[in-house]
Amino acid sequence: MTTANTAYDPHKHALLLADYCLGVQPGHRVLVQTTTLALPLVEALHRLLLERGATPLLRLEYPEQTNDFQRLASDALLDAAEPVLLAEVESIDSSLRIETPRAPVSGLDPLRAARNRKALAPVARARALRRWSLTLYPTEFGAQAAQMTPAEYGAFVSSAMFLDFSDPVAKWAEVRELQATLIERLARAREVRIVGKDTDITMNIEGRTWVNSDGKRNMPSGEVFISPVETSANGQILFDIPTIYAGASVQGVRLTFQDGRVTQASAEEGEDALLAALDIDGGARILGELGIGSNAGIQAPSRNILFDEKIGGTVHLALGNGYPETGGTNVSALHWDLIKDLRGGGQILLDGEVFQDGGKFV
Repeated sequence: MTTANTAYDPHKHALLLADYCLGVQPGHRVLVQTTTLALPLVEALHRLLLERGATPLLRLEYPEQTNDFQRLASDALLDAAEPVLLAEVESIDSSLRIETPRAPVSGLDPLRAARNRKALAPVARARALRRWSLTLYPTEFGAQAAQMTPAEYGAFVSSAMFLDFSDPVAKWAEVRELQATLIERLARAREVRIVGKDTDITMNIEGRTWVNSDGKRNMPSGEVFISPVETSANGQILFDIPTIYAGASVQGVRLTFQDGRVTQASAEEGEDALLAALDIDGGARILGELGIGSNAGIQAPSRNILFDEKIGGTVHLALGNGYPETGGTNVSALHWDLIKDLRGGGQILLDGEVFQDGGKFV
C-alpha cells in the first residue's frame, strides 16, 4: 500500500539499507563510505547500526576530496593504494557506498583518475568478496542534472526505492518475482543480439548464469544481468543516454567490438574520459556485463548510472570487470555501465527470437 507522502525520508532509507540490503546482525563490522553531503542519511544509518549491535566504520570525505587527490597527489602516491585501506576492507563483514551527485569539475586529467582507479583495484576486489551495497543520497546537483526541483528529485529517489510504500521490502519481492520469469526465458538462450539506432551487436552467454538484481546490492535496482563470454562480442552500439562518469559529462558513446574487444571508440562529449578508461588495463576493453533494466518506476534519465541503467526498456553493457557469480572471468579496475534506450524502436533477440521490442518484453 502506498502512502500519500512521497517526500524523501533518510530514516526510512536507512532502515531499508541496514535490514534489507546489508542484513546487519549483532557483531557485524559495517563500512560506510560517502561524502559529507549525505550527513542526514549517515546519521540515521549510524544510529540504526548501533541499535542492531553492529560496529559502524564511517569514512566521510569532503565533496571534492577524491578530485583533489587525483589532481594534487605525487605520482608515487597516485599509483600506490594505502595499505590501511585494504586491511580495513579485509576486516569488515559488509560495506555500503552512498553516492552524492555533484557537478562535473573542469580541468581534471582523466588519465590520472584512471591511474588512481587502477591502484585501488585490490581494495575493490576485496570489497566485492564481502556483502556490499550501493545507494544514492539526493543532492541539489542531482536534482539539477535530472531537471527537477529538490523536492521532486527527493520524491523521484523515494519512488525508485519504493520508500513511498508502507512495506518497501514487499515491493522488492514483487520485482524479484517478475525478474525470475525473465530469467527463465533468458537462461535458455545461447546468443543475445541487440539492434537499434546505429546498433547491431551480438554476444554469447552460453554457460553463464543470469543474476536477479532485487535491490540488495544496488538500491534502487530492477535489472537482470550476466557476464557475456569474453571473446564473443561483435558489432557496434550507440549508447544514447548521457551520464556523468569520474567527474566528466559523457554522452553519445559509440563502440565497435571484434572478438570481444573494443576496436573503435568515440564520444560526442567526454571522449577523453572514455579513451582514458579504455586504457586503464588489459581488461578494460572487454565486456564485463550485459544488463536489462526492468524498473517501471524509473522512466526518465537522471544522468546517474545507478538509476538510469534500471530504466524499464533499456539495456546496458559494462566495460571492464566481470562478475564471477555469473561465470565472468574478465578482471579490470574498470566497471563502467553504458546505457542504451530501446523504447524508441530497438530490439533484444535471443537466438534470433524477439525477446523485447520497443522496450516491451514479448
